[in-house]
Amino acid sequence: MNGSTDLLGLTAELVAIPSVSHQEGPMVDWLIARLEALPWLELTRVGDNLVARTALGRPMRLILAGHTDTVPPNGNTDAVVAGDQLSGLGSTDMKGGLAVMVELARTVAEPAVDVTYIFYAREEVAAGENGLLDLLRERPDLMVADAAILGEPTSSVIEAGCQGSMRISVVLAGERAHAARPWMGRNAIHRAGPLLSAIADTAARQPTIEGCTYREALQVVRVEGGVAGNVVPDRVEMVLNHRFAPDHTPADAEAFARSVVEPYLADGDTFEVVDVAPAAAPGMHHPLLRALQHRHGLAVNAKLGWTDVARFSELGVPAVNFGPGDASIAHTAGEFVTRRDLDAAFAALDDLVRRGVDGDSAP
Repeated sequence: MNGSTDLLGLTAELVAIPSVSHQEGPMVDWLIARLEALPWLELTRVGDNLVARTALGRPMRLILAGHTDTVPPNGNTDAVVAGDQLSGLGSTDMKGGLAVMVELARTVAEPAVDVTYIFYAREEVAAGENGLLDLLRERPDLMVADAAILGEPTSSVIEAGCQGSMRISVVLAGERAHAARPWMGRNAIHRAGPLLSAIADTAARQPTIEGCTYREALQVVRVEGGVAGNVVPDRVEMVLNHRFAPDHTPADAEAFARSVVEPYLADGDTFEVVDVAPAAAPGMHHPLLRALQHRHGLAVNAKLGWTDVARFSELGVPAVNFGPGDASIAHTAGEFVTRRDLDAAFAALDDLVRRGVDGDSAP
């Protein structure tokens, strides 16, 4: 690893700075103190978001982005190092990735590509509160680049693109009656049974896009209904979550969900899309992202969840997820990151920013 910093120790230092969503200010202060003396970086703070950029006139610009916030603690506030493993809140998601970004910003003074490091707030809460939206409103010029890599935990393999996410409210109507005389009414909860079965039996599409196989899902994530113990219910609401592949637009995804639900709807029922985030194509056609993969023999998997690569994709910036840590343990009380994973992610990104696309060393 270039430079003298122990990445495991640096990550532990970051874990020790509380940064639950909406409380990222101290983390930004720490980042500024760490980076402001570096003459090759231009720093811009927008609220609780920090952008550090090189401006060397290179032919390509690469964004390295990571969110500074964590979910609320779960008995795991302290950073605990045991051998080559670090446990603690945010160690996996994604202070290990932030440590890699900080060390790259600190040690690579003359990259082969200009680099924009984006440290942004409020990723772990509602999409409309995301710090990247602050940048898009106030300094969209800072989001311009040829390609982007988000340091989300991927166990140091590439997770390309991401699936879209849609939340749908379906309300089924009924008619109230006394529970002793149910034939006088219409039980809305009983009406939900066939629809629940239809959704559960829906086959998941598994399209392969640019070599990445995505697996869609449509499922009920919440059911609410009932009036009282002696009343036939006249209303039931189901909330559906639909994860859709990058070859489907939000309109395509809605049409598919409607095709499953509408045969079970009647007068007085409703179907409403209440939240949607578009999918992002893999983006591996970009030469910078191909160089990251090929020079290190990295596996490329489909990202089955949603990440902020979709925001960059909407801007016309091909983006992937690549960072240390195992996403399957993110947000758990026992999340951890290993020295090996940190060093592997750093080595691959250090090589990319120093050598660029063609493999020549930076001056």
